[in-house]
Amino acid sequence: MPPWMPEPGEFPILGERRLTASQIETIQAWVKQGTPEGSTADLPKPPAFTDGWQMGKPDVTLTPPVAYTLRPAGEDVYRNLVIRTSLPADAFVRAVEFRTNGAPVHHAVIRADRSGASHRRDGEGGQPGFDGMGWQNAQDPDGQFIGWSPGRGPIISPDGMPWRLDKDADLVIELHLIPGAQPAAVQPMIGLFLTETPPARTPLTVKMGSRLIDIPAGAAQHIVEDNYELPVDVALLSVYPHAHYLGKDMLVMATLPGGTAKTLLHIKEWEFHWQQDYRFITPIQLPRGTRLAMRYTYDNSAENPDNPRRPPVRVRVGPKSTDEMAELGLQFLPRSAADGAFIAQSFVERHMRENIALGEMRVREEPRNAEYQAFLGAAYIEVGRFADAIAPLEAALRINPKSHDAHNDLATVLLSMNRLPDALAHVRQAAALAPRNESIQFNLGNALNKSGRPAEAAAAYERALAINPGFPDAHANLGSLLFSQGRVKDALPHFERAVALMPTSAILRSNLASALGAAGRYQEALQQVRLALSISPDYAPALETLRRLNQLGIR
Repeated sequence: MPPWMPEPGEFPILGERRLTASQIETIQAWVKQGTPEGSTADLPKPPAFTDGWQMGKPDVTLTPPVAYTLRPAGEDVYRNLVIRTSLPADAFVRAVEFRTNGAPVHHAVIRADRSGASHRRDGEGGQPGFDGMGWQNAQDPDGQFIGWSPGRGPIISPDGMPWRLDKDADLVIELHLIPGAQPAAVQPMIGLFLTETPPARTPLTVKMGSRLIDIPAGAAQHIVEDNYELPVDVALLSVYPHAHYLGKDMLVMATLPGGTAKTLLHIKEWEFHWQQDYRFITPIQLPRGTRLAMRYTYDNSAENPDNPRRPPVRVRVGPKSTDEMAELGLQFLPRSAADGAFIAQSFVERHMRENIALGEMRVREEPRNAEYQAFLGAAYIEVGRFADAIAPLEAALRINPKSHDAHNDLATVLLSMNRLPDALAHVRQAAALAPRNESIQFNLGNALNKSGRPAEAAAAYERALAINPGFPDAHANLGSLLFSQGRVKDALPHFERAVALMPTSAILRSNLASALGAAGRYQEALQQVRLALSISPDYAPALETLRRLNQLGIR
């Protein structure tokens, strides 16, 4: 059976593959006796192994229409294969099975993409799919981590928590492939097992970790840590630790508000090839103020038999298996949608701070790297440090004047400073360099709208949506522009589509509520504003819309 890495602990894990103490004693006694053969009459019936799908026939079977050819030799390959589901209606998925069909898959992550962006990238490089890790438009569906590695059986959702698969969504299989000596055809299969029962509750997945990994050559006990204090009460459903070949020891702790420390997970002998997520049999109740801590130990010495570099070299963070990672996925069940949104936002802010720290470190080490300068500028923009973003973005453009991302981001900064002519000049240059980039067209729309040119702004938003019909911000901004012109009927479909693409956004639901109210659809407006306030109880525009509806007698 595949190895089981976690140590026995206070919180039992579903599907533990571990021998009991009695079984171990029996084996040890048998070995001491010289491993004698017992009576053949006592032999148990040989196990029957399922031929095909382990859970029986799936309700839906999906596979990429054309195989991806993995070329021999070379480094690890990360390829995203896109599958159009073409379901007749929205569905709820209770379990997933993944079959490699013999391809050399190290591990796979299955995500959903409602935007259509993945489908438009399908076929890059003349082969099915596209390269990369963690494609931003594809998301873990409804807070569920759908990950597979060798030895992993069906991926079954927690009781009462199937995930929704929209009929027009794509499934994206992110594959980590290990090239061999010969070309290999990669055409995996996904089996979906459905239920008609919608989820009673929806979990949330977030990720702790560090991107400032710098492991010296020869270091046998290098420590990487991260901490997070829970701002609300949650139930912890599962954890997913991740590192590469140098990972050695993984410890995950929870310190309760009273000071009691509990071990959630301890892996003393990490094995890169057998990673998986670990779901607790009973959800662990963690109160607000609990401090979660991860402490990973890495062995970059020559004595580590799994070290891929001989002799050892300095190792930094990165997606290749010869790089390293320090990540801990956490699946929470918050008490309310508002609590879930609060946690999610706190992790967004953590991630933005990590990007700044990573960008500053990279620029210090390689100031002539245009990509690193542009990354740092974009990181500053994320947290609203617009003035700080100017220097790295201008440096990026001095090094590489054809960087459309740097032009676009500099336009965003200048727009925030009301330097409209300069902003327009940069965003137009970005659009000329990348005419099929929907984000640039969207930013051009923003610059034109702020410059008092609404017709041109609407045209830019429409170009963005022609490139990517699933771009929620473009729908939202075009809807707002039309709404401001009194074109409520034209604005409503854009607000509705934005909410469908981002259902957990209080802002978008509040905008839709305002438009529904203006259209005289008061009960629908009330429903949307209540949903907005369930996500963000203090969101002022939603409270104002609710007040106006109440004044009209709508309750």
